Amino acid sequence: MQLIGKVLEKGKTAIVLVPEISLTPQMVDRFIARFGEEKIALLHSKLSVGERYDEWKRANKGEAKIVIGARSAIFAPVKDIGIIIIDEEHDSSYKSDMTPKYNAKELARYMAKEKNIPLVLGSATPDIGTYNRLEKENAILILKERANNSILPEVEVIDMKQELAIGNKTMISDRLKEMIENNIKNKNQTILFLNRRGYSTFVMCRDCGYTATCNKCNVALTYHRRQDKLKCHYCGYERKNFIECPECGSKNIRYFGTGTQKLEEQINKMFPEAKTIIMDTDTVTKKNSYDVILNKFKNENIDILIGTQMVVKGHHFPKVTLVRSYSSR
Repeated sequence: MQLIGKVLEKGKTAIVLVPEISLTPQMVDRFIARFGEEKIALLHSKLSVGERYDEWKRANKGEAKIVIGARSAIFAPVKDIGIIIIDEEHDSSYKSDMTPKYNAKELARYMAKEKNIPLVLGSATPDIGTYNRLEKENAILILKERANNSILPEVEVIDMKQELAIGNKTMISDRLKEMIENNIKNKNQTILFLNRRGYSTFVMCRDCGYTATCNKCNVALTYHRRQDKLKCHYCGYERKNFIECPECGSKNIRYFGTGTQKLEEQINKMFPEAKTIIMDTDTVTKKNSYDVILNKFKNENIDILIGTQMVVKGHHFPKVTLVRSYSSR
């Protein structure tokens, strides 16, 4: 914000990119508090066509001096640009695999070079390629102290194989269960991060080995229990679930893997008194869904937030004292 303030003093404009649309509301609130609402334009794919047009026009006319948005905001028609800032530059979401294919970071580098303006890439865990290149250019600035002198959190690694050995077949280790119970008792909040949505990652016939796959992408379809459907998370293809194997007719169908829906089910059984909410691609389909879910979690005494990567990027919740990340090695 200090850099942008200096740029605005010179009569120039700025573009700020964030990796997730869910981060734009809190980012915009901070910028509005400092620079005023009339100077800010917001650009991302969850805006309606009319809203995107209005924001685009404000940027094009020079009314908006700061454009904030996800990767597509790099195309904003700002005049006299003075700086480009990319937050969490290591994030893979800056690269678009859909047509038109582009990498917002590479576009930003090109624009900065052509216009001879600074490009700031911010990250606590930089992309290896970026770090290597900028190290050679002697262009790395390191923040040696955390904001507000905050201390690093304690980290515990739980091997779920050992939990299975003692008879725990759930996704919740005994240690995690204890800590969640303490959080609920003390009116604190918990975030559970699992980077798989749906209920089960694949469905298979145990007799013949048939696995439901996408006709287009040839990847396993994910089972979504709420809709009782099998969905492809790449192209969006979906079909009804089956109770008999299409190949051999067997009813010996089993569900493997775990998604956010299954995790929520286990949490509700284990902590029936707790209030939970899910945040993933399936629950943020409507306009302003991001704001609604995050505001509910923050303001309506929700005990546990379960979600994919969009719940672990730059959010600030004062009552969150426990975060659990599910991963495999």
